[in-house]
Amino acid sequence: MSHSLNEIEALSKRAARGAGLSWGIAEEGARAVRWLASHDLPSGPLLADLLEQTDQVARETLAPLSLDGIWSAASGTLCPLASGATLNDFSDRMSAGQPIEMARVSHPLLVVPFAAWAAIHLGAPIKISWLSVRIITDGYGIWTDDPKNQISETCAASLICGKATRADEILTKPSLRGEIPQADWARLGKLAHRTYAPATEESRVLGAGAGISDND
Repeated sequence: MSHSLNEIEALSKRAARGAGLSWGIAEEGARAVRWLASHDLPSGPLLADLLEQTDQVARETLAPLSLDGIWSAASGTLCPLASGATLNDFSDRMSAGQPIEMARVSHPLLVVPFAAWAAIHLGAPIKISWLSVRIITDGYGIWTDDPKNQISETCAASLICGKATRADEILTKPSLRGEIPQADWARLGKLAHRTYAPATEESRVLGAGAGISDND
């Protein structure tokens, strides 16, 4: 089902908040979903899966324990949103050719938009790889090689992100709309519903127009 990028970002942010993510990570995650959707890459389904799987899990156990060596999480599996935000904060490490490696990353495709923003910051293309997937982005366009259809993998044992030697000559450009299957849109909507305040007697009266007052 086709949606505007604004719609996709807004629902993704509410769903992330409904699942307990902080405002900052929810906003970053929503931007990431929007970026992927604009490049016709899986986004909404991956976010819905991630939020459902980590619902009620302590967020600090999903973030990188240490930024020295290979990044890993106390829970055993890194959250791609927390890891991606950290990648952005420490993207200067890649400017000298030092790659960043992460162990056991959940839904690794969700890290790619953060790498794209790092590419813009560094002014150089970034390469992200896991399993057989190879992605290069300059922050605006993207080139993908996925010979074994592993781009939507639910967990990558290792993800490596570093400067690319060059940007591929054919980078796909973003569009103004994105596709999210109806079932996954509904899953995100269910999580977003948690952010809505429950109706009270006062709000029901106000919403009914004249309510119990008699204006005749």
